[in-house]
Amino acid sequence: MGQRAFKDRLYGELAAIGKALANGHRLELLDLLAQGDRSVEDLAREAALSVANASAHLQVLRRARLVDADKRGLHVIYRLAAPGVFDLWRRLRDLGGVRLAEIERLVATYLGDREALEAVDKDELRRRLGEGRVAVVDVRPVVEYRQGHILGARSVPLAELERRLAELPRDREIVAYCRGPYCVFADEAVRLLRQHGFRARRLTDGFPEWRAAGYPIASGALAS
Repeated sequence: MGQRAFKDRLYGELAAIGKALANGHRLELLDLLAQGDRSVEDLAREAALSVANASAHLQVLRRARLVDADKRGLHVIYRLAAPGVFDLWRRLRDLGGVRLAEIERLVATYLGDREALEAVDKDELRRRLGEGRVAVVDVRPVVEYRQGHILGARSVPLAELERRLAELPRDREIVAYCRGPYCVFADEAVRLLRQHGFRARRLTDGFPEWRAAGYPIASGALAS
């Protein structure tokens, strides 16, 4: 094989990853799988896709070796193929946020009042958790919390937050987090908490970024 043929084959193989990523639905599926393993049915529901459509997109991602799957009972469960897949998705997301003006406009339009909510980054949150100065609330769906969460965080899905306010401490600041920087669950949670007199802020990132940083996590049963 000559040098030209080698390079053509090499870049052609790498392009398969680019082709797999060149679809908004598939990027959303990667974002959801960054929270933990999920069935096709769960992913379809979260991404507002039919099961058949979600399955087709997942097969494209699987052929590109970005996700893996196995059969568990009656369901096919998907997961990210390696930690590097999340890193690739995060870098693509963050680069788009910096380089694409339309993303900036979308964020400004849909999340325009986010600055007023105040935020804490993961390094500061880790420090304040170590000092016992904050209570952390995971407002993602319970299935995602069980897959993995910030150590010490309480699971209070956004849909349940208002009726469970009595469970939360009023003598400490509350930090709410969800899936990532473009997830609005934490924003909505902070607004609701402040309306009810709590001191609250949102985490700038989400659980996947916390885990990728190597910070303490837990999984399994709900925190009491």
